[in-house]
Amino acid sequence: MAETLARNLSNKAVMGVDGAEIGTLHNITADLKTGALNDLVVEPHEGGQSFDFERDGHDRYLVPAAHVEAMKDYVVVAR
Repeated sequence: MAETLARNLSNKAVMGVDGAEIGTLHNITADLKTGALNDLVVEPHEGGQSFDFERDGHDRYLVPAAHVEAMKDYVVVAR
């Protein structure tokens, strides 16, 4: 996957490989020791369908970084 600067991902739409709109990218978590990405923190769409991702204390989805399939106009993730 090509390199992408984190600042270019802010507020990007996140969708499943099936085209389902999951929400908007809010933040990214990483392991501070290794620099490995952990999760994409995704703000779900109001009234949108529910997905089986873990949630944080603000009811945002925690999408494992390993699920990222592509990043361009959207962040595409495997569900």
